[in-house]
Amino acid sequence: MTLAPGITLEGQASIEGRQLFAPLSLSLDAGRWTCLLGGSGVGKTTVLRLMADLPTGADFDGEILATDKTPVAERIAYMAQDDLLLPWATVEKNIALGARLRGQKADAARMERLLDRCGLQDHRGKKPSELSGGQRQRVALARTLMEDKPIILLDEPFSALDEKTRAAMQDLAADLLTNRTVLVVTHDPGEAARLGHAIYVMTAAGLTSVAPPAAPVPRPVDATDTITCRSDLLRLLMETTT
Repeated sequence: MTLAPGITLEGQASIEGRQLFAPLSLSLDAGRWTCLLGGSGVGKTTVLRLMADLPTGADFDGEILATDKTPVAERIAYMAQDDLLLPWATVEKNIALGARLRGQKADAARMERLLDRCGLQDHRGKKPSELSGGQRQRVALARTLMEDKPIILLDEPFSALDEKTRAAMQDLAADLLTNRTVLVVTHDPGEAARLGHAIYVMTAAGLTSVAPPAAPVPRPVDATDTITCRSDLLRLLMETTT
């Protein structure tokens, strides 16, 4: 993996002439987690997809720059809310999907490390229908990491999980994504309070920065500062979405 850069997105977006989000400047610190919250329809996923150079249906007037002045999209791995596993493929083949699509051979040593670290060694030959929700998300995370990219974009990746499994997946992701530049879009203020080195609440009018707890990530779910930050974020979300 190459050194993770910082990224800045500056600009505004509209759909069929209707403003989606006002001019904003979103900076991702190199090697850190940035959490982006906001109500439905304010453009959070559009920001994510713009960074990944994926179709959005929106007209974007602005620019996306890395601190090292090199292209961003080709250094990104993207993990969607749904695991998007191929139902007919084994765990191992799903993890190696990127290499297969490029007509390349998957890095066998890297595959073994990821199967081990994600707790999937005993499930490598199983199909997605044979896995629990948490196991499927671990496969999706391993597939993302198999690409070995320095920039990781996560679009509500754990929202479909129960709270215990979600917390476990947050812990695992924080461990495996150390030193990468990560942007996670989430509706969960508790997730942002646990994971964010920087936290922003997005509205149609722009961004509001919220100070995260001082403790290192992933923060304990029951720590006073985590709970306080979660409450502050929830209060702000309620104020900005009414």
